[in-house]
Amino acid sequence: MDSHRPAPRSITLRFLAEPTDVNFGGKVHGGAVMKWIDQAGYACAVGWSGYYCVTVFVGGIRFYKPIFIGQVVEVTATVVHTGSSSIHIAIDVSATDPRTGTRKKTTRCLIVFVAVDGGGDSVQVPAWEPVSEEDLRLQKYAMRMAEMRKAQEDELALIGEGAALP
Repeated sequence: MDSHRPAPRSITLRFLAEPTDVNFGGKVHGGAVMKWIDQAGYACAVGWSGYYCVTVFVGGIRFYKPIFIGQVVEVTATVVHTGSSSIHIAIDVSATDPRTGTRKKTTRCLIVFVAVDGGGDSVQVPAWEPVSEEDLRLQKYAMRMAEMRKAQEDELALIGEGAALP
């Protein structure tokens, strides 16, 4: 690991939702939102680790409200847990109508990145430690999600070995 000092644990990207982001229903396409989530998560993970990072998991994505063209979109990525090479990041997306200032939460999820070196091998990342009660709650959530992913992967491995689906 290099002597990189971790960046702040949170980053927010802000931009206008554009007509090219629209789906057939006239709202911002969910795929565009997922792209923004990945970009904000990547920027946060790279800033924290000092290494190139790859997305290994996106989970619990929940779309609460639509985003409309012309709204100011904010995608906030926050480190909530670190493993030896993984960085678990909570993503919150909100949209604000610039004419009225009305802001609404639109999307939320957890995304996991792994820091890698030039050869694609995972590398150790700086540890993040919770400071507040909210930090501790978010870290526990990220750890529970990791346990659930492991159980799911174990079940999928059994299917790959010929076991029948329940």
